[in-house]
Amino acid sequence: MKFALVILSLGLAAALIAGGIWLYTPDKARPDLEARYSDALTDFVAVAGVRLHVRDSGPRDAPAIVMLHGFGSSLHTWEPWAEALSADHRVIRFDLPGAGLTGPDPTGDYSDRRSLEVLTGLMDRLGVARASLIGNSIGGRIAWRFAAESPARVEKLVLISPDGFAAPGAGYGQVPEVPASFRLLRFILPTPFVRMSLAPAYADPARLTDDVVARYRDLMLAPGVRDAMIARMEQAVLADPDPLLRRIQAPTLLLWGEKDGMIPIANAADYLSRIPGSRLVALPGLGHVPQEEAPAVSLEPVRDFLK
Repeated sequence: MKFALVILSLGLAAALIAGGIWLYTPDKARPDLEARYSDALTDFVAVAGVRLHVRDSGPRDAPAIVMLHGFGSSLHTWEPWAEALSADHRVIRFDLPGAGLTGPDPTGDYSDRRSLEVLTGLMDRLGVARASLIGNSIGGRIAWRFAAESPARVEKLVLISPDGFAAPGAGYGQVPEVPASFRLLRFILPTPFVRMSLAPAYADPARLTDDVVARYRDLMLAPGVRDAMIARMEQAVLADPDPLLRRIQAPTLLLWGEKDGMIPIANAADYLSRIPGSRLVALPGLGHVPQEEAPAVSLEPVRDFLK
C-alpha cells in the first residue's frame, strides 16, 4: 500500500509538472509586439525616467485632449475616438507605466502619485499647458485626481466609469490583497482566461471579438507587464476621494454604461454629489468600455460636451 501511494504521488506530481509546462506562457518578444502594435519609433517618448508609448495626433495648435486607459488596457482602447476627435483636437494617448508597450516603470512605483508625476511630465514634454482629460476606470481615477490637484491645467473632464471609491466592506488607506490566482498570471495566461476577465466589461458578448481578446493578451505578454500589473494592484491604496472631488473646478461629464459589470452605474451618484456642476450621461445597453463597445454612440455626448 505504501509503495502504491508513493507511485501515485509521483504520478500526480509528474502530471502537475507536465500540465504546468503545457500551460506555461512566456513573454512575447518586444520587437515583435512593437512592430504589430506601434506606428513608429517616434511613438516612444522618454518621460520621468520611463519610455512611454505615446500617440499624438491632430493639429498641434488645436485644443488638447489627453486620454487615460484602464487597468490591463492600452492606448488602443481609444482608437476610434482618437481618429474622430483628431479632426479638430490635438489628441494625446499613452500606455500607462506597466501597461502595453510602455512596459514596466524602472522605479517600481505604480502609485497614483507616480501616475500623476508621469502625466505632468508628458504634458510638459509635449508643451501642453492645459488640456481636457478623458479617463476610463483607473484612468478615470488618475484624471480626476489630476483635475483636483492641478486645476489650472484641466479644461474639461470626462470620466468613463471611473474608479476611486472603496468597495463595500473595504476601507481607505489599506493595502489591498492580491488573490493568489491573479499572481499565477505571471506564469500562465491562457486565452480563455483573458476572455473571461474581459467579459464583464462588455454588455454584448458579441462585441468582445477574437481580435480584441488577442490584442489584450498580446500586450499583457509584453516583457515585465504581468509583474507590473500585480505591482499596481498591490500599490492601489485608495485615499478618501471626498475632499479631492470637491476641489475639482473643471466642467465634468460622467459617462456610464447602464450594464457595466465592473463598476455599476449606481456609483455615479457618489461623483455627482461631490463634483460641483457635474452631470451624467447613461448609456443604455453598454458596459464598462463604451469607447470600444459602441464608439460612435458613446462619443456623441463627449463631442457635444467638448464643444
